[in-house]
Amino acid sequence: MKLLIASDLHGSAYWTRRLTEVYRTSGAVRLVLLGDILYHGPRNDLPREYDPKEVIALLNPLAPEILAVRGNCESEVDGMVLDFPVSPDYGVIFDGSHALYLSHGHREIPKMPAGSFYFTGHTHIPHDYTENGVRFLNPGSVSIPKNGSRHSVLLYEAGEVRPLYLDESEESL
Repeated sequence: MKLLIASDLHGSAYWTRRLTEVYRTSGAVRLVLLGDILYHGPRNDLPREYDPKEVIALLNPLAPEILAVRGNCESEVDGMVLDFPVSPDYGVIFDGSHALYLSHGHREIPKMPAGSFYFTGHTHIPHDYTENGVRFLNPGSVSIPKNGSRHSVLLYEAGEVRPLYLDESEESL
């Protein structure tokens, strides 16, 4: 199963448009969103082309293909305007022998068997490390990367993960 995993869109129509372009060309069958979809939050500057209504218009046509978990900037009204569910706190996908745990970045990490993947967002900083046989990954932020990181997502397929950069042309992905 091929998945495109993204986090922290924060209402940026510009970067969500770029995300949907990359999703369509990636061959992924699902777009996984790790929270903070529509709003920028009080600690962040407004992202490029901040327009939550346009983000809704870009994502809702993809609703059957989206798996999403709630971030710290989601609100109850988001469920009224998005055509896909935003699961509370955690999600799990099983891909053959791999369990993929999804979270925005909540402090309590679920118990996971070795060989699992734990995808989380929230920090806006990509990471990829393995601890006790569990691979911990953060795609970084679609719209507001921090600590000198880039506008990035992750492409997962059959236990392999690689970053894609939204600030590059499609030909270079």
